[in-house]
Amino acid sequence: MHCGDCARTIERLLRENAGVDAEVDYARARLRSDTAPSAETLSRAFVGTPYRFTPAGIVGASSPYGGAGLEIAIIGSGSAAFAAAIRAGEAGARVTMIEQGTLGGTCVNVGCVPSKIFIRAALMRHDAGHHPFDGLGRVPLTVDRARLQAQQQHRVEELRQVKYQSILDANERIHLIRGRARFAGAREIEIDAGIARQRLRPDRVLIATGAAPITPPIPGLADTPYWTSTEALAASELPVSLAVLGGSAVGLELAQAFARLGVKVTVIELAPRLLPREEPLLGERLGRYLGEEGLEILTGARTESVHHTDGGFELRVDGGTIRTERLLVAVGRRANTDGLDLELAGIATESNGAIQVDAHLRTGAEHIYAAGDCTSNPQFVYVAAAAGTRAAINMTGGEATLDL
Repeated sequence: MHCGDCARTIERLLRENAGVDAEVDYARARLRSDTAPSAETLSRAFVGTPYRFTPAGIVGASSPYGGAGLEIAIIGSGSAAFAAAIRAGEAGARVTMIEQGTLGGTCVNVGCVPSKIFIRAALMRHDAGHHPFDGLGRVPLTVDRARLQAQQQHRVEELRQVKYQSILDANERIHLIRGRARFAGAREIEIDAGIARQRLRPDRVLIATGAAPITPPIPGLADTPYWTSTEALAASELPVSLAVLGGSAVGLELAQAFARLGVKVTVIELAPRLLPREEPLLGERLGRYLGEEGLEILTGARTESVHHTDGGFELRVDGGTIRTERLLVAVGRRANTDGLDLELAGIATESNGAIQVDAHLRTGAEHIYAAGDCTSNPQFVYVAAAAGTRAAINMTGGEATLDL
């Protein structure tokens, strides 16, 4: 389950497809029924639906995974972390979650949720002026970015409460500590909470610290107030013009949204085509469609330097100059593993900081696991949640692999 709506849908499917009256508690990840239906009956309710039923245990019975009494530390509080915490708690483990920033991770705070609200608003404005019906007027809608952003942020905070904070409030097996974690050895974690430090010696550890936008080594860029996707989505005003460095998914979806809200947008991609990691035809066609919407697309273009003054940004691109009010940098993401002192725990990383894990989500240290965007697995929220769940099963004595 991913939200309270899932719980209500599951209750309906159980009632309609299996004749089972049950109460599904999303926050506690539990199903309660007075009729004690069999696993076969429960499974039947979900045939032909996106949901799958896998028995995790009966409340009050011994854990099928042998997690009772285990102390598990989870570094991070996003989708992978919460999926793991819930499953580990079900298995009888006590979970300590450590978070130095905002509860909930990338998706709800600065990724999926705010970006899709922003993109949806831009789409509605675009469709109002570009629909195919001759009998309807085509008038561009006015844009109040400050009000749109306030509504967007309200929804972010609402979902953070429903999907994350409510679980902490309801699940007595999960305890949150605010602070910065680092490994002090193979079996010890030090937490810096600002005014105090403490050390944990858990039986198992899950690293689920996510990833953050990369700053490319372009001369002058680091000294300018450029945007990443985080700042772009938080902006309460629309610029007159915007240059976007990066022609992959994040850069393109935000570039299109800003253009649809009336901003003059230029996309600059170093590779010969947009979406360079995908099939060539996709990038070629998408570049054409975006051009038809008024975006300027530059591919095979090298940004040589960036300079900023009160008047905006000046980019040297292939010997020419591009001037723009704002600059959005969206060239990729790097795992948030710097500062964890992973080497003290015997954990290997790749060149981008991503933690190396096997199909069971194990790192090079047998008691330490990793899941989500801090690994080399695809950076999608559902992959992170699936990985977190499987890591928890393995940490508590079960057997599960992440099959992508």
